[in-house]
Amino acid sequence: MLDKISLTLIIIGALNWGAVGLFQLDLVAWLFGGQSAMISRVVYTLIALAGVWCISLLFRDSEDRDTAHHPGD
Repeated sequence: MLDKISLTLIIIGALNWGAVGLFQLDLVAWLFGGQSAMISRVVYTLIALAGVWCISLLFRDSEDRDTAHHPGD
């Protein structure tokens, strides 16, 4: 479950960076009142933590992921 939440946050971050690159529009800042607004900083921090968590996905064996989904097998 934490993997899916992290990947969702990473996708949000990637879309935000795409909007910055293509349109010079920071959607997080626009939605939450600027880059220095507390809620924007929380969102940026959550996305960063999700990125750090997703680093672990690179080092997991595919067998470990498969057994995690089917603990009784």
